[in-house]
Amino acid sequence: MIELDYAHDGAVAVITLTRPPANAFTPDGLLQLQRTVEQLNDDARVRALVITGDGPKFFSAGADLNTFADGDREVARTAAARFGAAFETLQNARPVVIAALNGFAMGGGLECALACDIRIAEQHAVLALPETAVGLLPCGCGTQTLPWLVGEGWAKRMILTGERIDAETALRIGLVEEVVERGAAREAALKTAQRVTGLSPQAVSFSKELIHQARDGVPRSAALALERERFVDLFDGADQREGVNAFLEKRAPRWQTSAAPRGTQR
Repeated sequence: MIELDYAHDGAVAVITLTRPPANAFTPDGLLQLQRTVEQLNDDARVRALVITGDGPKFFSAGADLNTFADGDREVARTAAARFGAAFETLQNARPVVIAALNGFAMGGGLECALACDIRIAEQHAVLALPETAVGLLPCGCGTQTLPWLVGEGWAKRMILTGERIDAETALRIGLVEEVVERGAAREAALKTAQRVTGLSPQAVSFSKELIHQARDGVPRSAALALERERFVDLFDGADQREGVNAFLEKRAPRWQTSAAPRGTQR
């Protein structure tokens, strides 16, 4: 069963989660997501990726709990591996990834959004990691990524007490970057994606890699050394000269290169 659709115009790709009624994930759907992101990652034309859910109510309700009804450890092991692989692939993707939260983002649905670079939520969206209420825990990077974004206190409120938060609270604590009216998340995300396409592909790729150094716990001195190294590396390509001269000449830059595809951003 196909659980997502995707399309792209060359520079911007859109993945839509399409498993009614709540766009819940299955192991097969997670594998589809992983492979689709890998395919887009290898296409140097793709500069930004938008992920959203089908319909007006759900981004994604997370895991399909029917998967775990029998209490089978091997089924659980497979599902956990698929969640981890899909969302790590998304988190480490070369393009800038933007989540357009068109409704409920629960459990694995929120973990999918957490794996994105930027999150835009509609005003009626509700976000939660409620796994402990059904005897489970977040296994798609949620216990690690959520504290990095919002701090340990809010991460514990959401995971250890099952607290659901609305879009405005999510904005206040830094879980999302923008709140828009109902039905507007996709267009807002596409507008952000278009801004990405006007920037230097290599500079964006290097910058994303460097930002992730802080997330991955790389010592500050090592990360700062890499920052300086990557700055100098930009001078090996034509885009650095094009960007500076376009600014000085008061014209739009004409980028000559695309960021080299990478399997991961570390």
